Amino acid sequence: MRFKLIVALVEDKLSDDILQAARGAGATGATVINNARGEGLKKARGIFGMEITAQRDVLLFLAEEHISRHILQAIADVGEFDETPGTGIAFQIDVEDALGVTHQIKSLSETLNQPLG
Repeated sequence: MRFKLIVALVEDKLSDDILQAARGAGATGATVINNARGEGLKKARGIFGMEITAQRDVLLFLAEEHISRHILQAIADVGEFDETPGTGIAFQIDVEDALGVTHQIKSLSETLNQPLG
């Protein structure tokens, strides 16, 4: 079984909705890293010209490659990444090898063998 790592860098207020959307799209779990910081093309400025840096979360999903794009799209749709600048980004990368996922492989195999729809 081949896996992809989906990484989503999102506003912390969107994390719960994105986690729910990912699970609905087939994700079997996630790791959440809180209190990350990021910048876009332009630094946000607030009152008195001080920089504003919104808190971000890093969401990590290890997903079977056949459903990874579906999960990635669900994350992007809920996060409105393409519609609203600054809400977040998500991407996926190939995973060479993964350990500690044997308990999920059976569940994933059953899911993948079910007809879509």
